[in-house]
Amino acid sequence: MTTTGTTKARPHTTGRGGTTSIPARWRIVGWIVLTTALVLFGLGLTLRTLLMADVDRTANADVVQELDEFRTFAREGVDPTTAEPFDSPERMLRLYLGRQIPASHEVHLGMDDARVFAVDRSGGDPGPYDLAADSDVVNAIRESAAPSGIADTPAGPVRWGKVTIDGGDSTFVIAVFTAPERAEVDATMRVFAWGSLAGLALTALLGYLVAGQILAPVREVRQVAEGIQESDLTRRVPVHGRDDISQLAMTFNAMLDRIEAAYDTQRRFVDDAGHELRTPITVIRGHLETMDPAEDPATRAETMRLVDSELDRMSRIVTDLLTIAKAERPDFVKSRTVDAAELLLDIESQAQQLGDRRWELVEIAEGEAVLDPQRVTQAVLQLATNAVSHTEPGGRVRLGSRWIENRLVISVTDDGPGVKSEDAERIFRRFDRGGDGTGAAGGAGLGLSIVTAIAGAHGGTVTLDSIPGDGATFAVDLPAGSPTGSPAPSFDGVDAVDRTQESQS
Repeated sequence: MTTTGTTKARPHTTGRGGTTSIPARWRIVGWIVLTTALVLFGLGLTLRTLLMADVDRTANADVVQELDEFRTFAREGVDPTTAEPFDSPERMLRLYLGRQIPASHEVHLGMDDARVFAVDRSGGDPGPYDLAADSDVVNAIRESAAPSGIADTPAGPVRWGKVTIDGGDSTFVIAVFTAPERAEVDATMRVFAWGSLAGLALTALLGYLVAGQILAPVREVRQVAEGIQESDLTRRVPVHGRDDISQLAMTFNAMLDRIEAAYDTQRRFVDDAGHELRTPITVIRGHLETMDPAEDPATRAETMRLVDSELDRMSRIVTDLLTIAKAERPDFVKSRTVDAAELLLDIESQAQQLGDRRWELVEIAEGEAVLDPQRVTQAVLQLATNAVSHTEPGGRVRLGSRWIENRLVISVTDDGPGVKSEDAERIFRRFDRGGDGTGAAGGAGLGLSIVTAIAGAHGGTVTLDSIPGDGATFAVDLPAGSPTGSPAPSFDGVDAVDRTQESQS
């Protein structure tokens, strides 16, 4: 019976404990529109409040102006038609109202305790409403102890002011209707609201386009991430400009570089291990399959010796492969300040154990160097091992070190058959060995690769100087800082320090 599994899609996260399925582009547009809408709403509310306050302020100013003009006229108290004082307050009010032209939506009234005897609304009374005929509003104004106020009418609020003539019961009243101006303000705000909606729509459109342009590199990152496969890690995100999104793309590309390098290292390790371990495994299996339990102990011992030898070779191959794989890690080299002379002496002391050879120190660089002594020792001993494998017992192997400007060069010279020119580059590659003329003595072909990896991790190089039939000189050239001392005298020929007896002991 087969079962079909389902895969749950992981929701987009928006923060701690929050999830959303809204694309980032729309979230950006939403926040832009919301912020703009709040700003426009606040601006519209403030604008309407200011315009309404201006309407009330203008109405109050009109009331105060008309009342001041009437008081001035009343203080003079002279009828301009007769040049005599007014004979009655009513005459004064009628004459004054007859000479005035009320502003728009203003009404001037002359009244006594019983009636409204004069009305001037030539400026335009709002609608069909007649303030003089509304006894409730007129009586409220007449009976009010305040000189001014606001009254509610069917035509909207009206701001009024009054002046009572001295020595009489006649009163001058000015009333200003504010509803028409308020209606104009409302009309203005409707235009503002429609304009704001159009602006919000345009903002949303531009925000959508700009957000898409800004997020384009992010989409490219996602598309590249989706297109990356285990067998193809070469795709990269195009980088345009120097903004934050470009920095994100550069960081993502750098991460892909590290992943690709790690994958290549792993793949090379697996390929190399499979390639090189296949032979010893086959040999071991063949010996074990052909071993007869009834055969004599000597034969079984020889078989086990061969198996043990192959296992040792497998162990060396794995160790070498791990060293090469670790060489690409940032912590492979742990540099510190060491004495260059002591380093070479330590290397020469360990090299004597590699074989019965004439070990000679031909040059010693003095001073302090900044490098990883363990890795450098490993590299030089590998060159010494290579020299031993290419020379006969009793052969001559020379070690030396010297400063070249601020670089420390440690060399190993043998008197073996040398390296052919066609093999000079190939022997530094993994699993490549020299031809018949090099005197190669087996091995996995990883020794010089390890030396190259260690030198490269220090920022240095490995050099070869060889004449076929006249030996070879391998040198590790390392940027080790400026020397603090001077080189020791060079020893060569019969004056060289001969370590043959020490190695034999």
